[in-house]
Amino acid sequence: MTYFTKYRCTQCGIEFPPHELIYLCPACSKDYHAGMPLPGIVECDFDYPAIVREWEEFNVAFPDAHPCKKMDELCQIFSPIDQEYYPNLPVGRTPLVSTQSLSAETLYLKFDGVNPSGSFKDRASYLVVAEAKRLGIREIVTASTGNAASSLAAICASAGLKAVIFAPAKAPQAKLVQIRIHGAELHLVDGTYDDAFAAALDYSASHECLNRNTAYHPFTIEGKKTAGLELFVQMPVFPDYIFIPSGDGVILAGVAKAFTDLLKAGLIDRLPALVAAQAESSDAITTYWEKGVYQDAAKPATVADSISVKTPSAAHLAVKAIKESGGFGIRVSDTEILSAQKMLAERSGIFCEPSSAATLAAYFSCREQGRIADKATVVLMLTGHGLKDIGAVSFAD
Repeated sequence: MTYFTKYRCTQCGIEFPPHELIYLCPACSKDYHAGMPLPGIVECDFDYPAIVREWEEFNVAFPDAHPCKKMDELCQIFSPIDQEYYPNLPVGRTPLVSTQSLSAETLYLKFDGVNPSGSFKDRASYLVVAEAKRLGIREIVTASTGNAASSLAAICASAGLKAVIFAPAKAPQAKLVQIRIHGAELHLVDGTYDDAFAAALDYSASHECLNRNTAYHPFTIEGKKTAGLELFVQMPVFPDYIFIPSGDGVILAGVAKAFTDLLKAGLIDRLPALVAAQAESSDAITTYWEKGVYQDAAKPATVADSISVKTPSAAHLAVKAIKESGGFGIRVSDTEILSAQKMLAERSGIFCEPSSAATLAAYFSCREQGRIADKATVVLMLTGHGLKDIGAVSFAD
């Protein structure tokens, strides 16, 4: 069973019944066109008192449960879809590594590069594929710079569904290989991620398929929130700051949803501060947070391709989450990103892709600027494996 009760527009608050196919709020998105942040993003609401009762009953019944069992239980009771529809490829339960090898303070590294396709994006693809199975839809389309695409290709393959991918032709070769090896239908776009996003929307408008575009389908946020729910179980103390690599803002929105759901259920009494780690040239969310007025990133061009976005799809929702959590946005250079990637590999044993390393670069910058307190409990979200983009690796000192 599921405790999912309704969809609600994050912009106007109008509610919609559960278990129907819905993307954006029809009223708020009536003037939407490709090339602007998504208006009327829809979120899932739950029967929070019932969730608390089940969680309490679980802990009474299994007082010594392994953390993995606890994570599975928490993610299931906060899921919008019953597990009978879940794909057969395990996703999540990713490790949390504590280390003092990177800083004088202990840092907690949540490494999602060990997911089946090597990316955090498996969490979103997992639930969208489950929804397709529930609805009896055999084809799913998405736009991606590579990670969401290779993720969808892998999980569709595990479920016997067709994946249709629109990706920039300049996406890293390793990600394109992943897409192809899983048998997906790949359309290379001579342009940016934003152009691919528009192409995927056009495709779904004329084909019988489900659209997995990030934030466009509400289950992408629900899938990504599972990382935050896992942190709730894994962390020995409550995190003060969570640094999140941010391009389109949906991972940040997903982690925020985890903690707001936990807050609504009364399982926590405050939110961690969420920090959007952005590449200097792909800083639309940080600029929006600073100025209060949205504007596209002028010329996104960064070694961290996974966060290279001109028009963040979840810009409005991400900035709202940053403000509500008491967090902030911060820019880091490609030089800082590559240096942080090398340091992570050499000192923690984790080889992550450049977008993930942006979180460590942002942490160092914040410490230098005095933006986070001494002895604060800090989590860095490392969302993709370094083998995703070996062409970006730098061995310079």
